[in-house]
Amino acid sequence: MSPVDITATALEHLESMSTLHPDLSEQYQNLVGLYQRKLWHQLTMSTLEFVSNPSSTLRTTAEGTNSYLALFDKVILPIDKKMNQLTLARIASSVSFSLLDDPPYKDGVAARAVLENLLEKRARLGPSAALHAESRLGLLSLTLLARSGEALTTESSIKALEATKESINKNRSVLAELADTESEAAVVHSAFYETAMTYRKAVGPPEAYYREAIQYVAYTS
Repeated sequence: MSPVDITATALEHLESMSTLHPDLSEQYQNLVGLYQRKLWHQLTMSTLEFVSNPSSTLRTTAEGTNSYLALFDKVILPIDKKMNQLTLARIASSVSFSLLDDPPYKDGVAARAVLENLLEKRARLGPSAALHAESRLGLLSLTLLARSGEALTTESSIKALEATKESINKNRSVLAELADTESEAAVVHSAFYETAMTYRKAVGPPEAYYREAIQYVAYTS
């Protein structure tokens, strides 16, 4: 798709959502203006703020699909190279989890795909964004497992828990290399420790859960 077509598709989508949901017109028109002026940093931050409030801003498209996913696919992904990669990962996480919580959707496969597809671009994402996305994918897996009601002793549960454990162990060393003074480092630490805490809550032991929980609280405002 050419740059002209990418722009046309993005703006058409934003304008159509602005018309479809008048109560969100101001937010969508703000995104339109930022996109037209090519203010990519401001567009990224405004999008993150928008998708971080599903109780207020999550809707359906005219086709009945998840509005966050449509925004991500039609507006964000085609220009993702222009964005701060950690913020892109945070947007992807919000989109992913929105697919679990709203009754018309509840699509675990699509939710996983958002983060898995993003992680295919690991080299460009960089360590911080990739760690954030992996951590949120781990938390997503644990959330899906908990909601399934499946016993933790089944083969599929054991496989999911083992994959999450391996990801946590691998990323703990990566996390240690991130300087606490790095911009937005707390966001990455918070995502990691939330996943580690949730894993330990499921499998124990209690002292490991409390240790991860203390770290999570320390990095989460």
